[in-house]
Amino acid sequence: MKLNINNENFFVIFLLMINVLLFYIPVNETKNNYEYYKSEVISVDNSEIQQFGIIKQGEQYVELKILNGEDKNKRIILSNILIGKMELDKNFKIGDKVLIEKNTNSNSLNYSIVDFYRADSQILLILSFSIILILISGWTGVKSLLSFTTTILFLWKIMIPLFLKGYNPIIISLLIVSMLTFIIIFLVAGFNKKGLIAFLGAISGVLITIIISELFSRPFYINGSVKPFSETLLYSGYYMLDLNKLFISGIFLASSGAVMDISMDISASMNEVKNKAKNINSKELIKSGLNVGKAVIGTMATTLLLAYSGGYATLLMAFMAKNTNEFALININYISSEILNIIVGSFGLVLTAPLTAIIGGFILSFEKKNIIKINKKAKNVSKLEL
Repeated sequence: MKLNINNENFFVIFLLMINVLLFYIPVNETKNNYEYYKSEVISVDNSEIQQFGIIKQGEQYVELKILNGEDKNKRIILSNILIGKMELDKNFKIGDKVLIEKNTNSNSLNYSIVDFYRADSQILLILSFSIILILISGWTGVKSLLSFTTTILFLWKIMIPLFLKGYNPIIISLLIVSMLTFIIIFLVAGFNKKGLIAFLGAISGVLITIIISELFSRPFYINGSVKPFSETLLYSGYYMLDLNKLFISGIFLASSGAVMDISMDISASMNEVKNKAKNINSKELIKSGLNVGKAVIGTMATTLLLAYSGGYATLLMAFMAKNTNEFALININYISSEILNIIVGSFGLVLTAPLTAIIGGFILSFEKKNIIKINKKAKNVSKLEL
């Protein structure tokens, strides 16, 4: 059942071709009439800005020098409005790198400030991560990077556009997660029994997460609009979107990575046990898988808690600063939605372990049983011939 190195390389080449194809597929069919340039702040005029405590409001005038494109070295002065919201305002200083937008559909030169220019720092960080990953993991690191880019492209080029077209988010997310699970697991583990066990275990965990999400989302009275920018989508013309289904799809989509991890850990451990003790029966093999699962669950159960609570630390601080009662706190919409995310996701993780162990026990023992039957038949045939 094992594939040779040529088949593995063929799978890698195939995924590379898929990546290139998805990269060049446009996400929006409408023509974009904007061009974007990197620029540098040469001077600023803050005379129209007023400060009220820590809040700044008013109009800042920014002189910029364009650093690339057909307008390179051109100098322009643009207005930067400060509305008094620190999470939205951008207060520029001399030397800052800024991304500006040019409307090519306008007869007059129409420029506007988008935000700080961060692309160079992002590319540097990604390249550093890629180099470290390859240096440590070698060929496996290369395949991990390929699975990383494949995941990004599947989500951005396939899943999000299908969501916007009004397709059922739960079904679309399940299909995307299934395809990504197949690609990631078999790319890293290879086309063997270890990969098959991890794949089936992960899909089982995802299905359980979907079922529990459906069961508890209604009693929790969670409205999908609790997620950032979800209501903005409705006002933007996408009124046909089902925000509640989007919320449910987000639960198992967010936990699918951890589910893959735990299923692969158990599958790899069981496969190693089977290789070292070839005479082990399915019952003992499942017991070994469950023992590994217990150890993994001990740490993985808090994985989602830390992941989600880190993103909502400031929200919790705000409630604590207002001395909000703990009982009232857990009934607030935002907090309840995160509790649902964490517990349902952890539920899927916990149940993935025994399911993977049971699946692995049967699959890894299947070959042994067949060999015994074949040997018995061979002995009976030889006796008849004698």
